[in-house]
Amino acid sequence: MSAPLVEVRDLCKVFPVGGGSNVHAVEHVDFSLDAGETLAVVGESGCGKSTLAHLVIRLLEPTSGSVHLDGVDITSLGNRAMREHRQKLQIIFQDPFASLDPRRSVGKAVAEPLTIHGKGTASEIDDRVAQLFERVGLTADMMRQFPHQFSGGQRQRICIARALALEPQLVIADEAVSALDVSIQAQVVNLMMELQAEMGLSYLFISHDLAVVERVSHRVAVMYLGQIVEIGPRSAIFENPQHSYTKRLLDAVPIADPRARRDRPLITGEIPSPVWEPGTAPTRVELVEIAPGHLAARED
Repeated sequence: MSAPLVEVRDLCKVFPVGGGSNVHAVEHVDFSLDAGETLAVVGESGCGKSTLAHLVIRLLEPTSGSVHLDGVDITSLGNRAMREHRQKLQIIFQDPFASLDPRRSVGKAVAEPLTIHGKGTASEIDDRVAQLFERVGLTADMMRQFPHQFSGGQRQRICIARALALEPQLVIADEAVSALDVSIQAQVVNLMMELQAEMGLSYLFISHDLAVVERVSHRVAVMYLGQIVEIGPRSAIFENPQHSYTKRLLDAVPIADPRARRDRPLITGEIPSPVWEPGTAPTRVELVEIAPGHLAARED
C-alpha cells in the first residue's frame, strides 16, 4: 500500500490566556489522509476543528507534533521551503466574501497564486484563470468583476477556483458551505466532489453539518474539547457510533418527519470550559479499535 498523503502525529496547540492559564485548542491529534480521500472533521463550535485546519496548512504554528505532507514534515520547513510546498495544499474559508479583497477583481484574486509562484506569462495566467472560471461553473467574462457583484454561491466558486489554481494535492475546506443556502450548498458540494474525481484531490472537510458530511466523506473524525474521540469509515460512524459524544451529535440532527422523531434525553449540566488552570492539562484520550479502521475513546 502507498503511504498516506497526510500524516498528523501528536499535534497540539496551546494558547496562553493570562495568569498562567491555557486553552488547549488541539490536543494530541493523530490521523492520516490518503490521496483522493475525504476526511471530515465534525464537532460543536469551539471544539478545535478550524484550529486543526489552520495547523495542518501552517497558518498557525503548532505547540508540538508534526504534519507530514507527501512524506515531508512541513512543520520543520523554513519560509522559503514552505513557500514552495504551499503549492501542494490550499484552503477554502467559510466566508467567501471576507476571503476576497473587495478592491480587486476576482480574476486578479484567482491569478494571484499563479503570479506569486511564477506560473507563466501574464497572457498564460489569464488563459489559465479563464479555464478555472469555466471549470467551476462561471464564465470568463466575469473575471473583471468585483466580489460584491456576485452571490454567495458564486463567490465560493471563485474561492474554489483560486484554491485549484496551483493544482494542489490537498484542499482544506473550513466550513466551506455553511454560509450558503441549502440549494447552493448542494451545488457547491457536487462541484467539489466532481473536482475530486477529476483531479484526485484529497479533502480535509471541516463541518458541523452532518448531512453534508455524510454526503462527501469517506472517513469521519469526531472532535471534542480539542481531541479526536472517535474516527472511522463514514458508515461506521453514522450507523454504529460508539462514543457518547458521537451519539449525541447524531441525535441532535433535526428530523423533518414527525413520525420518525424520537424522544431524546435533555443534555444537562455546565458546558466544560476549554481553559485550564496553571499546572493542569486535559487527560489524553486513549483510542481503542472497535472494528478495522474504527477507533473510539475509552469512557469510564
